[in-house]
Amino acid sequence: MNLRRQLLASAALALISTLGQAQTYPDRELSGIIQWGAGGATDVVARSLVPLAEEALGKKIVLQNKAGGVGAIATNFVNQQASDGYTLLIGAENPQIHPILGISDLDYSKFYPVNIIGRGNVLAVTTVDKPWKTFKDLLNDVQANPGKIKQGSTGTGGLPFTVSSMISTVAKFPTTPVPFAGDGPGVTALLGGHVDFMFVGVGAAAEHIKAGRLKALAAISSEAYEGTPPITDALPGLGKYLPWGPFYGVFVKKDVPEAAKAKLTAAFKKAASDPKFTAFMKDRGNVTMNISGAEAEAFLKKWQSVTSWTYQEVGVAKVDPASLGIAKP
Repeated sequence: MNLRRQLLASAALALISTLGQAQTYPDRELSGIIQWGAGGATDVVARSLVPLAEEALGKKIVLQNKAGGVGAIATNFVNQQASDGYTLLIGAENPQIHPILGISDLDYSKFYPVNIIGRGNVLAVTTVDKPWKTFKDLLNDVQANPGKIKQGSTGTGGLPFTVSSMISTVAKFPTTPVPFAGDGPGVTALLGGHVDFMFVGVGAAAEHIKAGRLKALAAISSEAYEGTPPITDALPGLGKYLPWGPFYGVFVKKDVPEAAKAKLTAAFKKAASDPKFTAFMKDRGNVTMNISGAEAEAFLKKWQSVTSWTYQEVGVAKVDPASLGIAKP
């Protein structure tokens, strides 16, 4: 009888604690850890969305950039924090391919997707003083001068790495990659003449293109993007990998209490629905998705499947996706 009473008392205390947390969370400021450097596409999206989420939550979210390891540094850092809902991971697609590249065992299956904010289009960009008018011009120059054309990169598994890997399966593409801690620093280096071109999300290049500092040679798509021709005009064989592109999301550790997950999900859903934010996303060439929970998890699995098996096909995967339980698309 005493044991039964103790168990009932423990259950009651747990219920009271959960209800209490649901009513008081959040009772202090939160941390938002951004996977990439300041000025990059992920950083820009985060700093536009988070103030709206703060209004919904009623608490400040202090943002901090932790670049490095193609997103692995920030992902690992958040994974080591307490599972209390006070540390958010704000990141892009890269952790979904870390396991097959041998970068890290952590992918988004270890996290709860508070919100998959949206997805972006990708462009091949260069400075306006470069002679190339089309991607075909760039490709011809790269092939005529192997190793002499410098490409801005964000490291193995980053967006430029992925696009270059795809291109290398259908054409010779002997560039020299120069790594930076995110597309923001990479674009800055491009503007400074330290690299010759870069594959970037539209969000990181849009303002520079509007200002006449950069020009877009191709959209990494089978269709034109706002007057920029598709890369398949120069490389028709690349169409088998498309569509492909980056995405942005907000995550917490999977074992964060349900009450905290629910409040975060509601706050970010409201924030991503705000007309100011949807207009911002459209203006920067992004598509707002605003999904969470099971719908977001299904999206993440599909993206991981397509990209991982593409890497396997082009020979850059260090680990067979099948051995990690990643289903073939």
